[in-house]
Amino acid sequence: MKQDIKLKRNLNISLIFVLLIVLLCAAGFFFTPHDPYKTNLGNALSKPCAEYPCGTDHLGRCVLSRIIKGASVSVFSAMAVVLTVSVLGTVIGIISGFTGGFTDNVFMKITMIFQAFPYFLLAVCVAGILGSGMMNGMISLIAVYWTTYARLGRSLVLNIKDENYIKAARICGAKNHHIIFKYIIPNISSPIMITSVLDISTIILSMSGLSFLGLGAQRPAAEWGAIISEGRSYLQVAPWITIFTGIAIFIVVIAFNILGNNIQIYLDKTVSKNC
Repeated sequence: MKQDIKLKRNLNISLIFVLLIVLLCAAGFFFTPHDPYKTNLGNALSKPCAEYPCGTDHLGRCVLSRIIKGASVSVFSAMAVVLTVSVLGTVIGIISGFTGGFTDNVFMKITMIFQAFPYFLLAVCVAGILGSGMMNGMISLIAVYWTTYARLGRSLVLNIKDENYIKAARICGAKNHHIIFKYIIPNISSPIMITSVLDISTIILSMSGLSFLGLGAQRPAAEWGAIISEGRSYLQVAPWITIFTGIAIFIVVIAFNILGNNIQIYLDKTVSKNC
């Protein structure tokens, strides 16, 4: 009983913390002390102070305001990518695993080709072909990360498609689409959800990496990777630009990872008790 209460408490705390982050991203413009795009060369590279808690950059822009603004760009773009790849990859995995045969072979061969390359390296190549820009960076990540959900969805479908309740539904005359929507999807949704939450942090890092390399968000966009890329030229004279942005990335990534882990532990505990 005490362990169950502790698990619920940990899950609730991590969920509340992530919701606060999302709320800050959604309403960040209310919390920015200054205009994140307003330049003031007379205030360039100012150290952290009461007016500028995280200092200013080389153009005199408030670093804290740019970090808060960048949170909405980085977090929501990552969520959009994860939502897209989870739906796309899961649909492909369900079709592949449920249909089998030639369709399964074709989808899995394509998936293996994509997975033969390191994810981020392939994303860099795709972004380089498409050209720089936030949207192209998101497309490049979508083109790479769908394979994870395709393989996961396929394996989950293969594990349950021969279960007795599926066979009973077939005997009763249930159509394939009815079986998929009523039995397959509800039973594979939990692992997909856990993977999606954990992947948000991975996509945030990948998106920041693309922007850092100049393949994602472009200047003067307030995106975390772009802010760090601009700040690296002033690392010795104004390290706060990079340090505070890095801390923001660290906090958000850790928050989503902890939430994903807590959801997984709680669901595993619930399933084991029901069994």
